Amino acid sequence: MSIWELLLAFVVVVLMLVALLANVLVLMCFLHSSDIRKQVPGLFILNLTFCNLLMAVSSMPLTLAGIIYKSQPAGDQVCHAVGFLETFLTTNSMLSMAALSIDRWIAVVFPLSYHSKMRYRDAALILSYTWLHSASFPIVAACLSWLGFHHLYASCTLCNKRPEDRTQFVIFTGVFHALSFLLSLIVLCFTYLKVLKVARFHCKRIDVITMQTLVLLVDIHPSVRERCLEEQRRRRQRATKKISTFIGTFILCFAPYVITRLVELSSVVHINAHWGIISKCLAYSKAVSDPFVYSLLRHQYKKTWKDIINKILKRSSINSSALAGESHNRNLPPLNE
Repeated sequence: MSIWELLLAFVVVVLMLVALLANVLVLMCFLHSSDIRKQVPGLFILNLTFCNLLMAVSSMPLTLAGIIYKSQPAGDQVCHAVGFLETFLTTNSMLSMAALSIDRWIAVVFPLSYHSKMRYRDAALILSYTWLHSASFPIVAACLSWLGFHHLYASCTLCNKRPEDRTQFVIFTGVFHALSFLLSLIVLCFTYLKVLKVARFHCKRIDVITMQTLVLLVDIHPSVRERCLEEQRRRRQRATKKISTFIGTFILCFAPYVITRLVELSSVVHINAHWGIISKCLAYSKAVSDPFVYSLLRHQYKKTWKDIINKILKRSSINSSALAGESHNRNLPPLNE
């Protein structure tokens, strides 16, 4: 193996381990906190978490083996099954992010009618659509034998090895990415830009009230005034940073892989094998970033996993003190001596 291949294999191992750890932690928070389970977005996050976990235990290990052995790492049946699952999970993840953005849009733009517009039943219907949408493309690909080991990406994925099917495969690939990546990106941009518009409007109203208050309080200390102005600046930047993170991570992780898949269809452009694996690793990195972007960095999830850690540490300290007490009692002399 070359240095490049060793480095790429190491990157896949790190992505796989971090994705497993982070998504398992999100799942633990969901199971531990009843408040998280009661929230409608929790269903979308749970679905996204399961997609990321399955990607980490199915597609990533075979890609790692494909990089190491430079050939198909398993039998045809296994590779077809993993290719089917990889196509389904990638599409489902994209649509789950779009569903989360729709939920935030309704919550921010229509706050008074949110509970009537987004109920558990509505969330279940949206999830049912994402599953049907995500399953339709790999089913078609499986029926047409367009699943297999792709050497450019060292993974089991969409792959056409029959020249006579080239035109149909080009059309299928274009439609697939248009109705998965492009559709999700359009929904993300539309909903989050609407959310940003509302957030900026509320920030302006708060800024006006803050400035009027600072003008009235003539005796206020300069340091307090400065802290208020600093908080005002942070408030304006907070929504922009969050929305930039949501859209930016989606584009950064998926766009290189999707563009590479589309460029690959042209016989004119030659794609470097290392770049193919790098673009695949970028797509895998979404399974790593999602737990932090959508869950673990939020206050409610931080509080939940801190409670879990404290509970584990408390149990271990109780057990250790109990064991210490038992050993101390054993060392005491009998009372009748």
